[in-house]
Amino acid sequence: MTSTTPRPTELPTEPAASEAPAPTKIKGVRSLEEREVRFQRNIVLFITIVPLLGFAAAVAWAWGTSFHWPDAVAFVVMYTISIMGVTVGYHRMLTHSSFDTKPWVRYAWTGMAMLAIEGGPISWVADHRRHHAFSDKEGDPHSPHLHHDDDHDHSLSGILRGLWHSHVGWMFKTDRTLPERWAADMLKDPGLVRMERMFIPFVFISFLLPAAIGFALTGTLYGAVSAFLWGGLARILVAHHITWSTNSICHFFGKRPFDSDDHSTNNWLLAIVSFGESWHNNHHAFPSSAVHGLGKWQVDISAMVIRGMEKVGLAKNVKTPSAGALERKRRQDEPARGVVR
Repeated sequence: MTSTTPRPTELPTEPAASEAPAPTKIKGVRSLEEREVRFQRNIVLFITIVPLLGFAAAVAWAWGTSFHWPDAVAFVVMYTISIMGVTVGYHRMLTHSSFDTKPWVRYAWTGMAMLAIEGGPISWVADHRRHHAFSDKEGDPHSPHLHHDDDHDHSLSGILRGLWHSHVGWMFKTDRTLPERWAADMLKDPGLVRMERMFIPFVFISFLLPAAIGFALTGTLYGAVSAFLWGGLARILVAHHITWSTNSICHFFGKRPFDSDDHSTNNWLLAIVSFGESWHNNHHAFPSSAVHGLGKWQVDISAMVIRGMEKVGLAKNVKTPSAGALERKRRQDEPARGVVR
């Protein structure tokens, strides 16, 4: 596999925390109610716990019989669709506007991302834009370097508390990210507003699809249940923790080849299973870039998909940093692999 060569184009910089958009009242579109956002977050937390039980059930199921190839198909298909939806759709397309596309393609990617059960598109984008505006500083909803009992506590217990908070604990907090402030542009899109309100139906679809795959491949109820366990519950468990590891591990362990004014790091192993998301220091240095794997052999499957879309006319204005922009932000004292202080 080869790396994706970025185009020689300059990127607009992301707004600093002080430049974040002010609260906006939008006529004709009802803003998201706080209780809806809280309900959606509680569902995500519920889905965090249930797949643990599902994974245990899947292991027990396989222990007594075997792990069948339809289960593997259901797992791989659903994992690929949902994680690619998050990386290409929620993250690069909606949050950072890394490329432009047709409305139907925009909604298709959004629907794929919703199958990951990580929240609706507007709430997800709002949280992530706020993260970038305050990355590893006060205001960041999920930094591992701030949210423990004693700020900047580098003891083992302090580090573990920070990692827990950034990985999953932040979703238990009552600190709400206002969509009106951080995703006002998305609230102007009636299609995205409707999809935000369809989160619960997509939860059911995310569980029904792997069962349907299992039944289609085996023609049996046994095959449907087995595929539901592996392609539904076990897949969501794995996908969630891969995604959340970008918040935790990729702000603590790894390499930092670029200046990014935070603790973001690159992690090659996570980058493979996250389809390129864990070239995270690259991303924070160049947030608007559609390509995160900016170095040689930095495999970025999501960027390859976007390039493929560009070739067939489904993506345009694909943003990548120029060689000059890369050199200006490249660190001369790149640290060794390990914990970033």
